[in-house]
Amino acid sequence: MATLRCRRDPCGVICLILTYFSVFYADYVVVQYVLLPAYSDSFYLSDSVWCTLHGSVFNLILLLLLACHSKAVFSDPGMVPLPDTAIDFSDLRSQSSRMNERGCEGWTVCSRCETYRPPRAHHCRVCQRCIRRMDHHCPWINNCVGELNQKYFIQFLFYTGMASLYSMVLVVSAWVWRIRNEREGDTEKEGEETPSKHLIVAHYIILLVESVLFGVFVMVIFYDQLVSIITDETPIEQMRNRLMIKDRGSSSTSSSSASASQLPHHPPHTRKPKLALLREVFGRGSVFCWLLPLHSSPPSVGGISYSALPDYDV
Repeated sequence: MATLRCRRDPCGVICLILTYFSVFYADYVVVQYVLLPAYSDSFYLSDSVWCTLHGSVFNLILLLLLACHSKAVFSDPGMVPLPDTAIDFSDLRSQSSRMNERGCEGWTVCSRCETYRPPRAHHCRVCQRCIRRMDHHCPWINNCVGELNQKYFIQFLFYTGMASLYSMVLVVSAWVWRIRNEREGDTEKEGEETPSKHLIVAHYIILLVESVLFGVFVMVIFYDQLVSIITDETPIEQMRNRLMIKDRGSSSTSSSSASASQLPHHPPHTRKPKLALLREVFGRGSVFCWLLPLHSSPPSVGGISYSALPDYDV
């Protein structure tokens, strides 16, 4: 069983605190200032049932959000294990890195970890470890997004977007409902409700701003993650491929022809079916299981498979 891991990065710890504070604040505003007033002032049984239903669904989304976030924070992103004893890499360092790459099928040596690393593994400066199929280091989970926890990170983004959209709909509906009730009557209580009215409006505005900012932010990252999976290229690999194409274009004809045999024109692993690429991340279960923070084994029987890609020091 994997041990719980949490980085001691100050920026990551602050982002974790902000994440949990934002989630609990959204739940507090929705329950205290959106659903309970509508529930207490409702004269029909159907209104009470709808308020209870909305509260249950919203809290279920938040529960799944926190579960996925916790799994992304404390799960192993795919750290390359360190050797028990020091390894002498003097012979390998004296040789060409390209020769070593071709001879070892993409396995390279990390100069920081002092160990071998498999293809598509990169070194994270924050975690101080090499991560298999590293996507990026995310301060909002205080952990790297890698081969083993990318599923939980994408689920966290999905439920954050759902919670943001749901809270915006509830706040706008409650605001419209409150304005309509004020126009219909109860003008004699207007002076008594003025302080609390301002407080409620302030909470509404803060939650709307929070929902819009977080909703747009996570949806952009969610789309980028899906594109990264479907194209089978992490952001690090995309950046390296762009640099290679740029270097080929700026180099002379002779140098480009000499380096053409060393640098791949296009990563061959992008020819995999899109569904197979998604199953490599979310598992072989049904699509419904993809939405739950459940542990899923990789699709390959003999362990995690690596596609042949040139490695670069990061």
